[in-house]
Amino acid sequence: MQIHTVQRGDNVYSIARQYNVPASRIITDNMLMNPSQLVVGQDLVILFPLVTHTVRGGDTLSGIAESYGVPLLTLYRNNPQLSGVPGIFPGQVLNIAYPPPPLGPIRTNGYAYTNIDRTVLRRTLPYLTYLSVFNYGITEDGQLLPPAGDEEEIIAICREYRTLPLLVLTSLTEAGTFSSARAELVLNDPDLQAQVIGSVVETVRAKGYGGVDVDFEYIPAGAADAYARFVTLLQDALGEDGVVFVSLSPKYRADQPGLLYEGHDYPALGAAADNVLVMTYEWGYTYGPPRAVSPLPEVRRVLEYAVSEIPPEKIFMGVPNYGYDWPLPYIRGETKARSLGNTAAVEQALQRGAAIEYDETEAAPFYRYFDRPETYSDAVEHEVWFQNARSADAQLRLVREFGLGGMGVWNLMRYFPSLWLVLNSLYSIEKVR
Repeated sequence: MQIHTVQRGDNVYSIARQYNVPASRIITDNMLMNPSQLVVGQDLVILFPLVTHTVRGGDTLSGIAESYGVPLLTLYRNNPQLSGVPGIFPGQVLNIAYPPPPLGPIRTNGYAYTNIDRTVLRRTLPYLTYLSVFNYGITEDGQLLPPAGDEEEIIAICREYRTLPLLVLTSLTEAGTFSSARAELVLNDPDLQAQVIGSVVETVRAKGYGGVDVDFEYIPAGAADAYARFVTLLQDALGEDGVVFVSLSPKYRADQPGLLYEGHDYPALGAAADNVLVMTYEWGYTYGPPRAVSPLPEVRRVLEYAVSEIPPEKIFMGVPNYGYDWPLPYIRGETKARSLGNTAAVEQALQRGAAIEYDETEAAPFYRYFDRPETYSDAVEHEVWFQNARSADAQLRLVREFGLGGMGVWNLMRYFPSLWLVLNSLYSIEKVR
């Protein structure tokens, strides 16, 4: 794998000649919607398959997989243009095999709402060990608030791709917001806890989930022990019926102040759960000043603390699948950033004539542009930070550096080709049996 950063004067064909690969491969691998228009600073992942196959009349994808002795899921991962479905056509060139991934095995997780586009879902599932289906909340009397969409369909699709679906249990209320009061109510009442845990276990078994991902946020310090006990009780109640994840706020130290951090006791929750997802994102956020969503030095600081308290093989590092667009100048308490997908960020740079830059310290791309109102005097400058192939590569390599069990993506609602190309090049993805 090579990551090519587009320079002024580059086009797909000149880049293809530089790496001695077909231009069509660069286009299909990177899923370029308009390959004739590239952005200065845009990243392209260049892949070098060891074996390719040109589809002939009468070929089927399953037959091709069998003839080369590779799993069907491998063909989906190596050929994202298939979108996770077996439709092929004569003349199509398929990537059969790449060099062995240099960083070894990895487990992966990702979060999706029930209304995720099914094409995006099928395109993504070949890369996932787990899928966390967002989300179940809790009522004041300990009943579960189920997600609005068709979770049964998502669970069934997961099983097609040997991806284990997880029920996400949150402290979200009927209003859709995380509630400290709701969390404390459940954690401090043994009867309510028993009600919630019983309902979760029943739902997991009835609907075919493979486990639970617990995401209680804004837990007061005084409820930290009760939260760890709750996860332990849930783990005991599930038994061999499922895996238990817990989402952790990104802490640098045990006594880090703030409602977001105080109730998350790393060693206690790490001991209670099978795995933890450390939410290593949102340094750049909606109401904060412009900066990378996951600045590499900050992610590294959090992981250094996490592995000092929790066995590394239990830890999943959070990876963001989005960026933000801030109007300037930034005014604290007034400025609100707009969230956008990583592919959309590149498309916007093209539309605005902006060149993409890369912050080597933060390990993240960014650019500035002016919007185009009716009069130039009203033009507003914007600053955009997002993710690209180089930022994905830098963060994903931390999994092996720290000996972590895996990575988890928030969230999967938008497809980000570069992330999955880089992941598939660096690691072999473990699947449930």
